[in-house]
Amino acid sequence: MNNKAFRLEIERTDLTPLVIIDEEKGYMKLEGESYHENVIAFFKDVTDWLGAFLKTDFETFKFDCELKYFSSSTVKVLLNMLLDMDNSKNAKNITVNWITTKKNEIIIECGEDFKEDLKKITFNLVIKDA
Repeated sequence: MNNKAFRLEIERTDLTPLVIIDEEKGYMKLEGESYHENVIAFFKDVTDWLGAFLKTDFETFKFDCELKYFSSSTVKVLLNMLLDMDNSKNAKNITVNWITTKKNEIIIECGEDFKEDLKKITFNLVIKDA
């Protein structure tokens, strides 16, 4: 990696999640809720960066996704990001932690559906008690 590793932090709002990207650490996190009016525009910097990062020779990449609620538009963005990860040349070096609670059955089901579509990356469904 170069000396100017990409770093992005977007604070959570009522409609958008916390976003953290730390290229130097090979880490990305989404946390909160995502039902912004224009999800594609909101995630543009994230998806642009991810697309470029996945073409590099990174050693490891970890994505923690702890969304409590998201719109159907967000599902499409997430699926595309996960498929891009799964199709990348270093897919075996990628770990996704899909984090939710036992009570959030919709998020659990979505994670299970995503896991079925992913063949190369490590996809962990992490279910917390509270």
